[in-house]
Amino acid sequence: MEIVIEVWGDFACFAPPQGKVERSTYAFPTPSAARGILSAIFCKPKEFLWQVDRIEVLNPIRYLSIKRNEVKCKIGNKLIYTDEERTQRQTVALRDVRYRIAATIVPRPAFAGREKQLYEQALRRIRGGKTYFQPALGQREFVAYFEESDGERKPISESLDAGLMVYDVFDLQDTEVHKTCRPCLSLFHAVMEQGVIHIPPYDSPEVLKGAGLC
Repeated sequence: MEIVIEVWGDFACFAPPQGKVERSTYAFPTPSAARGILSAIFCKPKEFLWQVDRIEVLNPIRYLSIKRNEVKCKIGNKLIYTDEERTQRQTVALRDVRYRIAATIVPRPAFAGREKQLYEQALRRIRGGKTYFQPALGQREFVAYFEESDGERKPISESLDAGLMVYDVFDLQDTEVHKTCRPCLSLFHAVMEQGVIHIPPYDSPEVLKGAGLC
């Protein structure tokens, strides 16, 4: 069984981890960004995880350059004087985006119910527009809207080799869910063929992970 939704928004920015200052987006969402949207709608970390199978680009890829005022320091317990900490930073984002995301539910070993129940709960939440928190298209300020896909829209007729792309920033094989999970970067070779990006399973040899990345 597969869950298929469409997500869209005015802007999106799927920046790689190394682009935290001057952000420059990938041409399409990373698997972790797609998983984050699905998790905002329905998430039970101790019972299952989302496996993104396919991402389809439905609107033409268009870029937008934005210059924004940001603060240079992290917000802590002390006061921040924005006049002293303000700086201008450039962001290369995407505009007028729409994607179709197809994903399956992978139960964890501790799950004792029926897998069908998880799919039914996910579909009820999608059809009711329910979320745990507002989904975003890469950054919190870029709001994502969603609905169940009717399959009528066709992917763009464009192909692109995006090279190595971030797959996820956590170890998805870690069955222990806790607040101190350390980052574990994984990569894969992202290729869009006629608007469709096929995502390999996390345990596939196509996903690069290990001591050099974690």
